[in-house]
Amino acid sequence: MRIGIDAMGGDFAPQAVVAGVVSASKFLPAGVSVVLVGDQTQIESCLAKEGYSGDTIEIAHAGDVIVMNDHPAKAFQQKPDSSIVVGFGMLAKGEIDSFASAGNTGAMMVGTMFMIKTIEGILRPVISGPVPRVSSNVPISLLDSGLNADCKPEFLYQFGLLGSIYAKTLYGIENPKVALLNIGEEDEKGNILVKAAFDLMKYSKDYNFIGNIEGNDLLFEKADVVVCDGFTGNIVLKFLESLHPLSHKLGISQDYFGKFNYEIEGGTPVLGVNAPVLIGHGASKAEAIHSLVFSSIRIVEKDLVGKIKLAFK
Repeated sequence: MRIGIDAMGGDFAPQAVVAGVVSASKFLPAGVSVVLVGDQTQIESCLAKEGYSGDTIEIAHAGDVIVMNDHPAKAFQQKPDSSIVVGFGMLAKGEIDSFASAGNTGAMMVGTMFMIKTIEGILRPVISGPVPRVSSNVPISLLDSGLNADCKPEFLYQFGLLGSIYAKTLYGIENPKVALLNIGEEDEKGNILVKAAFDLMKYSKDYNFIGNIEGNDLLFEKADVVVCDGFTGNIVLKFLESLHPLSHKLGISQDYFGKFNYEIEGGTPVLGVNAPVLIGHGASKAEAIHSLVFSSIRIVEKDLVGKIKLAFK
């Protein structure tokens, strides 16, 4: 297995990325290597600073970088030697088994849609954000958490299926409970989008739909998968992310609030595309990149993409 990581992506690249990969390299399963995609000279310098001397990290040279303020589509065309474009090229050719970056999210999505493409039958890819549980380290899956700001009811219906497959495959939940995020539990509540989505989901035989869930029940484990449009989901996810630094600011020492640290997961996969693509947080430091490597390995090992393809045949 070869895990591709964009060495140049993120606010603290390349040093933090390389440091995270070096940390992860000490715990890699047999037969797994990490391919750092980016400027070879800079990567080698960072590896030297980390004192790395192993044989499980490779370098794929890319001489350019798509930075955060680049226009995603234009940069993807104008910077063919950038780490993101080179990484997607390797993934499309099967030279790596997954590709992850904490860099320009828009460029990652351009590469995903145009080089990896959506699985046939899927209307929109989606990303899932983890919502920590009190009772265990298995998170609740919130999706969409930012990819599709504007949705149609049938998109939300499919998000329920993608989330159910994700929760079952990655977290071992046998029959995930799927809920729709709404302003009330009653069937008739919600805006036009949510009402129409509810009408589709309540008759579903594709997954275990349990009805509407309100925001104040999100953390109380009523559902394993919570579905919403990407606009709502991104607001919810970023609010939840604020709880970790807020607990530190208030001097609250509680293990549960530590679960809201985005660095634990490292990144989230794009669900519904033909190969494993993971998007990391732009502010990822070494710990987050370490986690991103192992999130990538889990997704490849458990054949998440293959299971989604099978469900949509």
